Amino acid sequence: MSLELLMLIWSAILAFAQMIIATAGCALQFGPRVLAGNRDRLPAPTGWAGRAQRAHRNMLESLVLFAVLILVTEVTNKNDFYTGLGAQIFFWARLAYAFIYIAGVPWLRTAVWLVSVVGLGLILIKLPLY
Repeated sequence: MSLELLMLIWSAILAFAQMIIATAGCALQFGPRVLAGNRDRLPAPTGWAGRAQRAHRNMLESLVLFAVLILVTEVTNKNDFYTGLGAQIFFWARLAYAFIYIAGVPWLRTAVWLVSVVGLGLILIKLPLY
């Protein structure tokens, strides 16, 4: 298995872990009985639970882009040092992003997000766009 695919799998595991953390935060804030209901009028979670939920949503948005780039890299056999490096940068930045976002550190969160975008860019520049 390529390094890029391995990073995709670890990124999916990270998204799953973020889902569990966000759900646990909501359960602590609203209680399991409320979450088991229809949640038609459930307010947005606040504090770390809200940040965990937003970090998870952001990860899902980024994971779609990352998965497309990695799968195209695999199909076109364009794996090289830079695509592997980009995949690793993306994963580790996203891991740091989750912790930083939940902790509530705003400017550092944005900087780490930009690092993950650099990882995506390293993969993108190696793909044929014609």
